[in-house]
Amino acid sequence: MTTPFLNGSKTEYASEVWPGLTLKQGERHLLLQSPAMLEAIGSPIHGGGMTRLRRIANIYVDRFYDCSSPVEDVMGWLREWRYPIDTTAGLLTAVQLRHASVQEEKNEEAAVFCCVTAGTSNAARAGSARTTYPSYRPGTINIMLMIDAKLSQAAMVNAIMTAVEAKAAALADLDVRDAENGLVATGTTSDAIILGVSQSAASPVELVYSGTATHLGAMIGRTVYDGVKEALLTAWAERS
Repeated sequence: MTTPFLNGSKTEYASEVWPGLTLKQGERHLLLQSPAMLEAIGSPIHGGGMTRLRRIANIYVDRFYDCSSPVEDVMGWLREWRYPIDTTAGLLTAVQLRHASVQEEKNEEAAVFCCVTAGTSNAARAGSARTTYPSYRPGTINIMLMIDAKLSQAAMVNAIMTAVEAKAAALADLDVRDAENGLVATGTTSDAIILGVSQSAASPVELVYSGTATHLGAMIGRTVYDGVKEALLTAWAERS
């Protein structure tokens, strides 16, 4: 199911597949909030790694943002907005939040919710020769992926793999190119992803695989692929 979020009149969205999961527009950020604690893994600038979370904030900064102390900046903003520091992850993006895309699906095993903000000004192909930098830059394709099910830690890593593959497939199908070498891009130089899993006791079984051959992996792939495509096409349509 596709739900354009901020391009419509909505500033708050309640998930149709995961009761209590909400996405809200705040002061230059999107807040994804779960009804209960999540087991999480990902690469946000604050709250990354393997952790437990209740909220995720995708925070907009302009392209002139001083990246010298992003962790401190994110923590400062979270305090300003009165979000608990220890249970809130923070991502940074230089992409306009009004182009956010929400995708969600559900079957008898799990519910999947995905929110994507995306831009391709610094598209890049992994594995190719190109300019690299040691410092942090705000994320260009940010993926917030939520799964209401019981997953092993291996399946959580597998879910991240599937999501990244789907992102690369979307960029290939949109013919997004690495600006330095003209090759088909697999991402951008500053992407970020965070996965949150409910580990719900109501789940009938613990899922140990989430690759493309599984029902769960198929839902992950579709929601991420459609989210990346919709977010980019919406942004490009406004620009043109």
